[in-house]
Amino acid sequence: MENKSTKELFDFSGKTALVTGGSMGIGYGIVQRFAEAGANIVIADVAEKEAKLKIADLQKKGTKALFVKTDVSDEKQVKNLFKKTLSEFGNLDILVNNAGIFPSVPVLDMDLTLWEKIQAINLRGVFLCSREAAKIMKEKGKGNIINIASIDALHPSGLGLAAYDASKHGVWGFTKNFALEVTKYGIRVNAIAPGGVSTEGVEKMTGGAVKAGSTGGDLIKQFTAKIPLGRFGVPDDIALATLFLASDASSYVVGEILVVDGGYLLS
Repeated sequence: MENKSTKELFDFSGKTALVTGGSMGIGYGIVQRFAEAGANIVIADVAEKEAKLKIADLQKKGTKALFVKTDVSDEKQVKNLFKKTLSEFGNLDILVNNAGIFPSVPVLDMDLTLWEKIQAINLRGVFLCSREAAKIMKEKGKGNIINIASIDALHPSGLGLAAYDASKHGVWGFTKNFALEVTKYGIRVNAIAPGGVSTEGVEKMTGGAVKAGSTGGDLIKQFTAKIPLGRFGVPDDIALATLFLASDASSYVVGEILVVDGGYLLS
């Protein structure tokens, strides 16, 4: 294989990247990096207001961008998402399965409805989107699917997250087996395991204790104390790892999970 320059490796001009849950937090961090690298952008999200604002901003900067309101747990909506992506851009090169929820509720206090909602969004959504993306990528003989898992796929990070942990263990298991299935079609499937990342969702869950550079709040102080780097991550930490896995710089990486946690799992 001919060696590409560093600039060529991270040039996504003419490629299309679809990011679920792409209107905020880690998802939008990923969207921004792909846009900067020249990719066409598709944001799939249920947060319509936020997504439309982000799309408008991207378009002002010259990025070709599309928003498709999508509940990733709904098969009909997922199929519509990929149909509209092809109609708009004619191709799909990268799928980032980022959409997810993480309510903190102990198992003994959890009802079946919430359990199933978490599994539906976090795991069924990965299955549905990966299946539809791979059908398109198979025809081209090339593509990248990156699943945003969690360090909780490898080790629990806190009480009350059993349902979330179950879903993320599932994402990691699915990643490995699906990679075995589709690598022969030129599709690479990998996962990323973020640690603590400062996002709108985490700020809401912690009552605003997590801000950029903040270590306020008892729960956050305890978590941060276990991070060798001494800080929470930011969305761009995950975005840069995603860019690497989507690029030819990682062309020999298949079915792996890249931990991006500031060293948390070492503690």
